[in-house]
Amino acid sequence: MVESIPISAQEMERIPFIRKTREEMIKEEHERALDAWKPKTELGKKVREGKIKNIDEVLGKEKAILEEQVIDLLVKLDSDLLLIGQSKGKFGGGKRRAWKQTQRKTMEGNVPTFSSAVIVGDKEGHVGVGIGRAKETLPAREKALRKAKLNLVKVTRGCGSFDCLCEEKHSVPFIVEGKCGSVVVRLYPAPQGTGLVIGDECKKILKLAGIKDVYSKTFGQTRSTINLASACIDALMKTNKFVNTNIK
Repeated sequence: MVESIPISAQEMERIPFIRKTREEMIKEEHERALDAWKPKTELGKKVREGKIKNIDEVLGKEKAILEEQVIDLLVKLDSDLLLIGQSKGKFGGGKRRAWKQTQRKTMEGNVPTFSSAVIVGDKEGHVGVGIGRAKETLPAREKALRKAKLNLVKVTRGCGSFDCLCEEKHSVPFIVEGKCGSVVVRLYPAPQGTGLVIGDECKKILKLAGIKDVYSKTFGQTRSTINLASACIDALMKTNKFVNTNIK
């Protein structure tokens, strides 16, 4: 058994500090950039001055958001990556990955391009998806993250299932359907405890939107992840539309 050796305070000062993780460094750099931000748009100036304190005031009036710092100041968002690419494997059997690589033929040779899809959400009814392309992976992710923040939309949650009589916001309020290309995503209200009965990539979107229980059906070429995510977002946006069909 190895005995621990006591270390004095002077020796502790000589020990170099533990290096910070990359995520902590990025977070500190992001906070410094946010403090030094000087808004250029009228909306950004109002948010910076504190006249607008709620994100629903911006999304409800359908104002164009051109600066991502507006979202950073009003909402605390979590992010995740969609698996839109596929690694090389025998007979097309590679594993799914977050980067999609394409190549362009030129006189100088092949020029690779990487694409990335990022989801952001606060798990309280706000979610967004963005796609970025660049010559390297990290710049593509940064572009996708910025676009996802600018594409933030509001989602109306509720409990529309006949098997559940609670008043909590854990599912969609009624049946909604979204479409993108050949992909159709249909979401059904579900009682508490059901979970997310849907594909893994759409699960990421629904979790960040704050939906915990839902049934679903999908049609079309659902292997195209980008169209599948866009159809899911389209369905969530339709939760804000309600048509009164009461006949007098």
